Amino acid sequence: MSGDQPKDDRDNARKLAEGLAHLSGFGNEHSSEAVPGALPHGRNSPQRAPLGLYAEQLSGTAFTEPRAHNRRSWLYRVRPSAAHPSFARTDNGAIRTAPFTETVPDPNRLRWNPLPEPAPGTDWLAGLWTLGGNGDATQRTGMAVHLYHANASMDRVFSDADGELLIVPEHGGLLLRTELGLLHAEPGHVALIPRGVRFRVELLDDSARGYVCENYGAVFQLPDLGPIGANGLANARDFKAPVAAYEDVEGPVEVVNKFCGNLWAATYDHSPLDVVAWHGNHVPYVYDLRRFNVIGSLSYDHPDPSIFTVLTSPSDTPGLAGVDFVVFAPRWLVGEDTFRPPYFHRNVMSEYMGLIEGAYDAKAEGFVPGGGSLHNMMSAHGPDRETFERASAAELKPQKIDDGLAFMFETRWPVTATEQAASADHLQRRYDDVWQGLERHFRP
Repeated sequence: MSGDQPKDDRDNARKLAEGLAHLSGFGNEHSSEAVPGALPHGRNSPQRAPLGLYAEQLSGTAFTEPRAHNRRSWLYRVRPSAAHPSFARTDNGAIRTAPFTETVPDPNRLRWNPLPEPAPGTDWLAGLWTLGGNGDATQRTGMAVHLYHANASMDRVFSDADGELLIVPEHGGLLLRTELGLLHAEPGHVALIPRGVRFRVELLDDSARGYVCENYGAVFQLPDLGPIGANGLANARDFKAPVAAYEDVEGPVEVVNKFCGNLWAATYDHSPLDVVAWHGNHVPYVYDLRRFNVIGSLSYDHPDPSIFTVLTSPSDTPGLAGVDFVVFAPRWLVGEDTFRPPYFHRNVMSEYMGLIEGAYDAKAEGFVPGGGSLHNMMSAHGPDRETFERASAAELKPQKIDDGLAFMFETRWPVTATEQAASADHLQRRYDDVWQGLERHFRP
């Protein structure tokens, strides 16, 4: 655990973050070099890599997966990743991993307030707190929902062999120093760190809070658009990948690896963030959720929330996602003779919803930024009483929804809460009360 971050360090990190260059496009075959001539041309692994570097491939998918789904990058680094001492088990903290067996899956609707304040000197990794999940990390199926609350930058390096990490900041900016370069993520952005990529999180403000989806399954991809056509939803060009930037640092650096649910640590004699050049498509990204091109109804009825999917991790059943990442971005509502908030429903999918800012149009109170709700499969949910009454009587003129930004992790399996989540002080014990008072209006 690192100490508190001096203000000068935060200011310098913010200046660096705000001036970063990026590469554009999701899933592209990118290439970048921090030193001219560091990237070999015409081959991946020459007999002698340029500038005395080591060539190394990082594979995020199996070698033989279809080309359209294959993810790999070639890295040209000061030292190969193999040059490290043995790892030893270290404390998992509040991090838990599937299979989740501490409690049984709960059909009740659950909602939590934001995480409490962390102890001084809590970095991003120490501030990770697992709410629950499903599947089995060792079988590369399912997902986990984590939250984080930190007040210090990391001086150690982390990588996750169990899955890729979708980071959703809610409060406080982040500078992500990855093997492939630097990324800047603020509230309203999401950052995607691929499986196995090493990174360090530096805070750009006094504290940082947000959400993380750990995806054990197939890599996130842009959803197919079907009858929508060639354009819409999240545009590939709006995803920003880093340009190469490296640390040539000698001296002890703690490196933590998450492997099959446990944290393992080793002390390197150099920084592993020493990639001078790279090319490939197994790369981290940042995406601004406000760039999402919302598709909606221009006539009547509220479309299914699947129309708001940013990224999807497909399963072995077409159309049934291991996990979808869905955003409720600013949009116009114009449906005629339509109940405009999300409708009452029961769903075969399980939904964890979080709030980044403002308010959500289906909840009048109790759902606040940094908090979240869990509606497991077939649990009945929808607008609370106050929202239902207001929307049922509203004048149906065009309405701009721009006072909130919410998201959802939607998954094919029930989400089993961890014991720490099921017994947390910030669990809202009377969440069901929001649907009390929905009156009978039936008049035969």
